[in-house]
Amino acid sequence: SFEGRVEVYHDGKWGTICDDQWDDRDAEVVCRQLGLSGTPKALSWAHYGQGSGPILLDEVQCSGNELSLDQCKKSAWGQQNCDHIEDAGVSCDPFTGTDVQLCQSDVVEGTVRLAGGRSPSEGRVEVYYNGDWGTVCDDGWTDLGAQVVCRQLGFR
Repeated sequence: SFEGRVEVYHDGKWGTICDDQWDDRDAEVVCRQLGLSGTPKALSWAHYGQGSGPILLDEVQCSGNELSLDQCKKSAWGQQNCDHIEDAGVSCDPFTGTDVQLCQSDVVEGTVRLAGGRSPSEGRVEVYYNGDWGTVCDDGWTDLGAQVVCRQLGFR
């Protein structure tokens, strides 16, 4: 229920995503979009089996902060140079610790994320600092702070 081949629905049909440029930042967005708060891991080379039908996305390059794949840099819908042997997969494993994710050397200091919520738009506020994810103390926490976090995550 927390891992598999990633498929997207576009223009009336389901299709797969090519694994070119596919990495853990893309997986983080997929997990968030699905409302899963486990450790995101990108898997390539049809790890969860080859799909059928169209390959709808290629060259997906998320920063990791987007709320959905649609907000990530990517090729135009349907423009790809892949075969289904390159179908992208994701694991959002809730049973692994966050230490695996902390190896990402490209996470920017001060990046925020939401964890443990029932949907991608709610949860505990976590911030990346000095190579580690930590929580934010609620002393002095107000709606103004929440608005800043929401804006930083792309919410209105």
